[in-house]
Amino acid sequence: MFKKFIPSTDVSGQTNLKSSVQRSIRANLLSQWKAETELLEQIWPKKESLALVKCRDHISVYTLHGEPLFFQHYDGPLYPTLRLLHKYPFLLPVVRIDRGAIRFLLAGANMMCPGMTSAGGYLPPSDASLPIGTPVAIQAEGKEHAVGIGITKMSTEDMKLLNKGIGVETVTYIGDDFWALQTL
Repeated sequence: MFKKFIPSTDVSGQTNLKSSVQRSIRANLLSQWKAETELLEQIWPKKESLALVKCRDHISVYTLHGEPLFFQHYDGPLYPTLRLLHKYPFLLPVVRIDRGAIRFLLAGANMMCPGMTSAGGYLPPSDASLPIGTPVAIQAEGKEHAVGIGITKMSTEDMKLLNKGIGVETVTYIGDDFWALQTL
Protein backbone atom coordinates (compact mmCIF):
# COMPACT_ATOMS: atom_id res chain seq x y z
CA MET A 1 0.00 0.00 0.00
CA PHE A 2 2.84 2.39 0.86
CA LYS A 3 5.62 0.82 -1.19
CA LYS A 4 5.98 3.98 -3.27
CA PHE A 5 4.60 6.88 -1.27
CA ILE A 6 5.78 10.41 -2.03
CA PRO A 7 3.95 13.07 0.01
CA SER A 8 4.51 15.82 -2.56
CA THR A 9 2.58 13.92 -5.24
CA ASP A 10 0.42 11.43 -3.31
CA VAL A 11 -1.22 13.78 -0.78
CA SER A 12 -4.30 15.48 -2.21
CA GLY A 13 -5.48 17.50 0.79
CA GLN A 14 -5.48 18.05 4.51
CA THR A 15 -8.36 19.15 6.75
CA ASN A 16 -9.05 19.39 10.47
CA LEU A 17 -11.82 17.05 11.59
CA LYS A 18 -15.03 18.16 13.27
CA SER A 19 -15.50 17.05 16.86
CA SER A 20 -18.40 14.74 15.94
CA VAL A 21 -16.18 12.90 13.44
CA GLN A 22 -13.41 12.69 16.02
CA ARG A 23 -15.82 11.15 18.55
CA SER A 24 -16.85 8.47 16.05
CA ILE A 25 -13.19 7.71 15.25
CA ARG A 26 -12.39 7.46 18.96
CA ALA A 27 -15.30 5.02 19.46
CA ASN A 28 -14.18 3.03 16.41
CA LEU A 29 -10.62 2.78 17.74
CA LEU A 30 -11.78 1.58 21.16
CA SER A 31 -13.91 -1.14 19.58
CA GLN A 32 -11.26 -2.28 17.06
CA TRP A 33 -8.10 -2.21 19.15
CA LYS A 34 -7.42 -3.87 22.48
CA ALA A 35 -7.08 -0.44 24.11
CA GLU A 36 -8.53 1.17 27.18
CA THR A 37 -9.81 4.75 27.22
CA GLU A 38 -6.80 5.88 29.29
CA LEU A 39 -4.37 4.46 26.73
CA LEU A 40 -6.16 6.17 23.87
CA GLU A 41 -6.04 9.39 25.91
CA GLN A 42 -2.21 9.03 26.06
CA ILE A 43 -1.97 8.47 22.32
CA TRP A 44 -4.52 11.10 21.32
CA PRO A 45 -5.68 13.53 24.08
CA LYS A 46 -9.34 14.58 23.85
CA LYS A 47 -8.44 18.27 23.75
CA GLU A 48 -6.22 17.76 20.69
CA SER A 49 -7.66 17.95 17.20
CA LEU A 50 -6.90 15.37 14.53
CA ALA A 51 -6.18 16.28 10.94
CA LEU A 52 -7.23 14.11 8.02
CA VAL A 53 -4.68 13.78 5.22
CA LYS A 54 -6.24 12.37 2.06
CA CYS A 55 -3.86 10.41 -0.15
CA ARG A 56 -4.01 8.53 -3.44
CA ASP A 57 -5.78 5.19 -3.70
CA HIS A 58 -8.40 6.23 -1.11
CA ILE A 59 -5.98 6.17 1.82
CA SER A 60 -6.78 8.40 4.79
CA VAL A 61 -3.99 9.23 7.24
CA TYR A 62 -4.94 10.76 10.60
CA THR A 63 -2.30 13.04 12.08
CA LEU A 64 -1.79 14.84 15.38
CA HIS A 65 0.45 17.93 15.07
CA GLY A 66 1.72 16.55 11.75
CA GLU A 67 2.70 13.14 13.16
CA PRO A 68 0.82 10.25 11.51
CA LEU A 69 -0.98 8.16 14.17
CA PHE A 70 -3.16 5.80 12.15
CA PHE A 71 -4.47 5.25 8.66
CA GLN A 72 -7.36 3.68 6.83
CA HIS A 73 -8.00 2.34 3.33
CA TYR A 74 -11.50 3.17 2.05
CA ASP A 75 -13.82 2.50 5.02
CA GLY A 76 -11.76 -0.47 6.23
CA PRO A 77 -10.23 -0.98 9.65
CA LEU A 78 -8.02 1.64 11.26
CA TYR A 79 -4.36 0.63 11.38
CA PRO A 80 -1.82 2.21 13.75
CA THR A 81 1.38 3.39 12.14
CA LEU A 82 4.44 1.22 12.77
CA ARG A 83 5.97 3.96 14.92
CA LEU A 84 2.86 4.00 17.11
CA LEU A 85 2.88 0.20 17.23
CA HIS A 86 6.48 0.27 18.46
CA LYS A 87 5.43 2.54 21.36
CA TYR A 88 2.32 0.45 22.16
CA PRO A 89 3.02 -3.11 20.89
CA PHE A 90 -0.17 -4.58 22.35
CA LEU A 91 -2.58 -2.58 20.12
CA LEU A 92 -2.90 -5.34 17.54
CA PRO A 93 -2.87 -9.14 17.72
CA VAL A 94 0.50 -10.65 16.78
CA VAL A 95 1.62 -13.17 14.20
CA ARG A 96 5.30 -14.06 13.76
CA ILE A 97 7.24 -15.11 10.70
CA ASP A 98 10.35 -17.26 10.66
CA ARG A 99 13.81 -15.97 9.71
CA GLY A 100 13.50 -17.11 6.11
CA ALA A 101 10.51 -14.84 5.43
CA ILE A 102 12.09 -11.63 6.80
CA ARG A 103 13.80 -10.64 3.56
CA PHE A 104 10.58 -11.10 1.61
CA LEU A 105 8.60 -8.99 4.08
CA LEU A 106 11.19 -6.20 3.88
CA ALA A 107 10.77 -6.29 0.10
CA GLY A 108 7.01 -5.75 0.48
CA ALA A 109 5.76 -9.29 -0.15
CA ASN A 110 2.63 -10.75 1.42
CA MET A 111 3.23 -13.34 4.14
CA MET A 112 2.66 -16.94 3.17
CA CYS A 113 1.26 -19.51 5.60
CA PRO A 114 4.41 -21.72 5.78
CA GLY A 115 6.41 -18.76 7.14
CA MET A 116 4.02 -18.52 10.10
CA THR A 117 3.45 -22.23 10.76
CA SER A 118 7.11 -23.30 10.72
CA ALA A 119 9.28 -23.67 13.83
CA GLY A 120 10.17 -19.95 14.05
CA GLY A 121 6.68 -18.71 13.25
CA TYR A 122 3.72 -18.11 15.54
CA LEU A 123 -0.03 -18.02 15.14
CA PRO A 124 -2.47 -17.50 18.02
CA PRO A 125 -3.80 -20.67 19.68
CA SER A 126 -7.18 -22.12 18.69
CA ASP A 127 -9.06 -20.42 21.52
CA ALA A 128 -7.82 -16.98 20.34
CA SER A 129 -8.17 -17.62 16.59
CA LEU A 130 -8.29 -14.55 14.35
CA PRO A 131 -10.95 -14.29 11.62
CA ILE A 132 -10.46 -13.09 8.04
CA GLY A 133 -9.91 -9.33 7.74
CA THR A 134 -8.24 -8.79 11.13
CA PRO A 135 -5.41 -6.21 11.27
CA VAL A 136 -2.29 -7.83 12.78
CA ALA A 137 1.21 -6.85 13.81
CA ILE A 138 3.80 -8.92 11.97
CA GLN A 139 6.79 -9.77 14.12
CA ALA A 140 9.92 -11.52 12.94
CA GLU A 141 11.71 -14.37 14.67
CA GLY A 142 14.45 -12.98 16.90
CA LYS A 143 13.27 -9.34 16.64
CA GLU A 144 11.79 -7.32 19.49
CA HIS A 145 9.41 -5.00 17.61
CA ALA A 146 6.92 -5.51 14.83
CA VAL A 147 8.43 -5.29 11.36
CA GLY A 148 5.14 -4.88 9.54
CA ILE A 149 1.39 -4.52 9.72
CA GLY A 150 -0.99 -6.62 7.69
CA ILE A 151 -4.51 -7.95 7.39
CA THR A 152 -5.41 -11.63 7.54
CA LYS A 153 -6.57 -13.12 4.24
CA MET A 154 -7.75 -16.33 5.92
CA SER A 155 -8.48 -17.29 9.52
CA THR A 156 -5.53 -18.44 11.62
CA GLU A 157 -7.11 -21.88 11.94
CA ASP A 158 -7.25 -22.16 8.14
CA MET A 159 -3.61 -21.04 7.96
CA LYS A 160 -2.65 -23.93 10.22
CA LEU A 161 -4.79 -26.47 8.34
CA LEU A 162 -4.04 -25.48 4.72
CA ASN A 163 -0.46 -24.29 5.29
CA LYS A 164 -0.25 -22.77 1.80
CA GLY A 165 -1.15 -19.53 0.10
CA ILE A 166 -1.20 -15.94 1.36
CA GLY A 167 -2.01 -15.80 5.07
CA VAL A 168 -1.44 -12.10 5.74
CA GLU A 169 -1.52 -9.29 3.18
CA THR A 170 1.21 -6.78 4.06
CA VAL A 171 -0.07 -3.21 4.41
CA THR A 172 3.07 -1.42 5.63
CA TYR A 173 6.52 -2.56 6.72
CA ILE A 174 9.83 -1.22 7.98
CA GLY A 175 11.66 0.35 5.09
CA ASP A 176 8.71 1.44 2.95
CA ASP A 177 8.17 5.10 2.16
CA PHE A 178 5.51 5.54 4.87
CA TRP A 179 7.95 4.26 7.52
CA ALA A 180 10.50 6.87 6.44
CA LEU A 181 7.91 9.64 6.82
CA GLN A 182 8.19 11.46 10.17
CA THR A 183 5.57 14.19 9.61
CA LEU A 184 2.95 15.08 7.03
